[in-house]
Amino acid sequence: MDSEGVTPVVVTDLHMSFGSMVWFMVKWAIAAIPACTILLVLSMIPAGLFAALTR
Repeated sequence: MDSEGVTPVVVTDLHMSFGSMVWFMVKWAIAAIPACTILLVLSMIPAGLFAALTR
C-alpha cells in the first residue's frame, strides 16, 4: 500500500456521556452472546471429529 500523503492521527480525548457509554457496553455484551455461541459451535466440530477418530 502507498502511504504517501497519509497523516497519522492520535485521539487524546473522547466526550461521551456516562449513560451513552453504559448503553454502548450493554449492546456490546448482548452482541457477544451470539458470537460466543458461533465460536463454541465452530470449536465443537473439530473436537468431535478428533474424538471420533481417537476412539
